[in-house]
Amino acid sequence: MRSLALPLALLAASPAAAQDLSLMLDWFVNPDHAPIIVAKELGFFAEAGLTVDITAPADPSDPPRMLASGQVDLAVGYQPQLHLQVHEGLPLTRIATLVATPLNCLTVIADGPVQSVADLKDRKVGYSVPGMETALMGAMLDRAGLTLDDVELVNVGWSLSPALMTGQVDATLGGFRNFEMTQMRLEGAEGRCLFVEEQGIPAYDELILLANPETMDPDATARFVAAMERGAHYILNHPDQAWRVFRDAHPDLDDELNRQAWAATLPRFSQSPGAVDHGRYARFEAFLRDAGLIDGVLPVSALARDPGA
Repeated sequence: MRSLALPLALLAASPAAAQDLSLMLDWFVNPDHAPIIVAKELGFFAEAGLTVDITAPADPSDPPRMLASGQVDLAVGYQPQLHLQVHEGLPLTRIATLVATPLNCLTVIADGPVQSVADLKDRKVGYSVPGMETALMGAMLDRAGLTLDDVELVNVGWSLSPALMTGQVDATLGGFRNFEMTQMRLEGAEGRCLFVEEQGIPAYDELILLANPETMDPDATARFVAAMERGAHYILNHPDQAWRVFRDAHPDLDDELNRQAWAATLPRFSQSPGAVDHGRYARFEAFLRDAGLIDGVLPVSALARDPGA
């Protein structure tokens, strides 16, 4: 019996194996994902007993459907799309907020002929995602006394900034104010953002974390969100050190575009990512109903939850 005592004692004292979680981003790694990247690089996930595998999708439409089908444990998504996806029957729920303000921007040339939404009459507007962006554009036009019939919508794919800078369109919707505006400036074109939340669109969470409510592990999910919150707090308290952590993890992003995008994004990260703004989700449901994109409104509990509550 004496010979078994030491091995058994060592076994009892050894830490539990870390729990694996797979996370799919909404697109390639960029400053929008900083709280997640910093949490991983500084060991916050590891301290929470998690091993997090972060991947980027081949197509930005893949993450919610891969999550719904059980191919990944978590995914980065967008609040506006979440509403539509849940109404389509996808088993998804918001479990955290990453970027707590809209980033979407109606972008125009700063000294161009379009200085307000009303100036879009008989002009071309480029977009990349049909459905949601059409609804947003329609709501903004309505507020300015126009309709979708007063503009020509042009699907330019993901070439939003090039389409605007070359004059293919007079404005674009769908570009992010922390990225495309910086990109245009660095390429010698000064853009101007007409902020969607100042043009009749209810404020919303741009980037959110999604889980499948049918398969999620509530305890692991809560630990993930708590570790991500530590990442957001570290960025707020130590922005320069946090940039170096992010840069060292992804040296291919160490350029002027991403440095400026980092600074522009930093104040927009949620510092209480698990908390749910019930009014915000209810208002956006009502907006989508009024826009004709959904037939009725769902309770907020069908869309979002706080895993730490």
